[in-house]
Amino acid sequence: QVQLVESGGGLVQAGGSLRLSCVASGHTFASYVMAWFRQAPGKERGFVAAINWNGGITNYEDSVKGRFTISRDNAKNTVYLQMNSLKPEDTAVYYCAAVLSAYYYAGTHTSAAGYDNWGQGTQVAVSS
Repeated sequence: QVQLVESGGGLVQAGGSLRLSCVASGHTFASYVMAWFRQAPGKERGFVAAINWNGGITNYEDSVKGRFTISRDNAKNTVYLQMNSLKPEDTAVYYCAAVLSAYYYAGTHTSAAGYDNWGQGTQVAVSS
């Protein structure tokens, strides 16, 4: 198990940027596939982006492609989500997720069911 703590959320105007961070506890961070999900009021938690152990594989939900970038720094036990050109529809609570896995499987790691470690979430609000 790994504990995850997100930060970096806030209120921003449409077109603005935010960078979310997620710090993981433990000494095996590099062994985890990491991801970001989001949940808007009244909606299910949905996939945003994922990254494999060394950053060589990344995957994005279609609506954020070209605007969001997921990255990781294994030396700092941290995964990031750089969010640019934010839109009101990006408003949600953003969650960091982790699963111990040597390999990245798109079918598994784009689903919330594929992760067993979650942070508490950080609120992102985008005003129009």
